[in-house]
Amino acid sequence: MVKTPPQYLTIPRLENGDKLTRYEFERRYKATPDVRKAELIEGIVYIMPAAVRFRSHGQPHGWMLTWLGTYEAATPGVALGVEPTVRLDLDNEPQPDAVLLITPEAGGQTRLSEDDYIEGAPELVVEIAASSVAIDLHAKKQAYRRNGVKEYIVWQVQEQKLSWFYLEQGEYLELVADDDGIMRSRVFPGLWLAVAELLAGNMQTVLTVVQTGLQSAEHQAFVNKSTH
Repeated sequence: MVKTPPQYLTIPRLENGDKLTRYEFERRYKATPDVRKAELIEGIVYIMPAAVRFRSHGQPHGWMLTWLGTYEAATPGVALGVEPTVRLDLDNEPQPDAVLLITPEAGGQTRLSEDDYIEGAPELVVEIAASSVAIDLHAKKQAYRRNGVKEYIVWQVQEQKLSWFYLEQGEYLELVADDDGIMRSRVFPGLWLAVAELLAGNMQTVLTVVQTGLQSAEHQAFVNKSTH
């Protein structure tokens, strides 16, 4: 009697640089259990290293999640996700460092598939990039823009720079801080960011500023709209 080989022996491994459809990417990803994180960007597979450096990624990631989590906790109708799989289109399936989305029930533009993946473009995507040469500011940015991600934040850690893009007539424009050094989301009212303080790691000030945004009239109007 001939035994059927296990599935992982019959499906090719997921390899960095493979050019695949999203269906084939998912099939190989599931059959390559030793790969912790991989993304399909413009049809190309990018396998992320298992080790994550603390100051260049882990800590900045934590600070961004603290800021976004504070907003989510006070805002019905929004949801924060950490490294979720996002099915953008047939050539793109990223796992962004964070997403903030408006729930489908509140009129958002994504939905959850039967197997619990995000389908469609989250309203806000955040990526922590080592530098400006990373794919986050090139191929990923193009994919996010084309699929209608309304706001896109890229923190370039080595350059100590944060870029916040917003979608305007199909193009990404860069959000500019006000005279107080605060950037204000155009999609999530009250989501305010003290950029220089974040880059310096002054999280107490960052949280004070977002709490001020949460007390604004625009945020209250957004909450009222989401709950009625």
